[in-house]
Amino acid sequence: MNELIPLFEFQRVFVTPWTQDFSSSVWIVLMGFFVATACGLVGNYLILRRMALVGDAISHSILPGIAVAFLISGSRGSLPMFLGALVAGAVTTVLIEVIHKKSRVKQDAAIGIAFTSLFAVGVILISLFASKVDLDQECVLYGEIAFIPLEGMVEFAGLTLGPPSVVRMALVTLVVALLVGLFYKELLVSSFDPALAFSLGINSTFVHYALMAMLSVVVVSAFEAVGAILVIAMLILPGATATLLSHRFPVMLGLTVLHAALSAVLGLHLGVWLNCSLAAAMVVAGTGLFIAAAAVFGYQQTHAHEHSQNNNLRGRRGD
Repeated sequence: MNELIPLFEFQRVFVTPWTQDFSSSVWIVLMGFFVATACGLVGNYLILRRMALVGDAISHSILPGIAVAFLISGSRGSLPMFLGALVAGAVTTVLIEVIHKKSRVKQDAAIGIAFTSLFAVGVILISLFASKVDLDQECVLYGEIAFIPLEGMVEFAGLTLGPPSVVRMALVTLVVALLVGLFYKELLVSSFDPALAFSLGINSTFVHYALMAMLSVVVVSAFEAVGAILVIAMLILPGATATLLSHRFPVMLGLTVLHAALSAVLGLHLGVWLNCSLAAAMVVAGTGLFIAAAAVFGYQQTHAHEHSQNNNLRGRRGD
């Protein structure tokens, strides 16, 4: 058993990361928090629209995007990779809409067609140009959040802001939060009832594509840290957990941020204990929070619903 699961040492798991390794742990946790927060805020609207798997489609379409960007630019720099992945995300969104609206194929099937096809194209490109495309599979699939402290520091006006990827993700998270606050009504109404949004003068089509564009930016910004496969969990878990705890959308957004913080911190300690991928550990920690919420509050809601149904039934019978 000890060979399968490492021995738990409280000092190493909970104390050392915040004493001896503080300079590394703080940036890893901040990156995990920013990724989970940005993904979670956007993910709430995807869940409302029943489009959670669109994030999965975009995360998989990143592979051909970064492959093509490398072939065109010949550089593995962050800017070409980011632009290539962003274009691929936009193409995925448009492709899903074209398949869905120009045919009888339903949206879930359109999502499946788009992301599997584009992911396959990415695999073929890498296979054909394997000698030219030097891509780290672990970075694409699992992320490199543990290597973030090894990056150089960004300085601005004499202040040290942090590693470039953390600063970039912090800016993306801030922009997402501002957009959600500024266009809260438009996003909420168009997500719940597009017909009502139209009657209020809200262009639901524009809001939809704006949300997809924001989703693309978030996914592309996050995949370097958590990987193309794990980013979908960050899009769904915070919002799904929040829906179990509250029916009020503003409260759900706040709970999403709290879930992101707890996932990042608990995931760090879990990863240190098991000596495994920290990004995956953060997702597992988030899953644990979801299970705990479902076990406690999900049971209470089910019991309350059954009690209400029984009272209605008794009222009809005249008991």
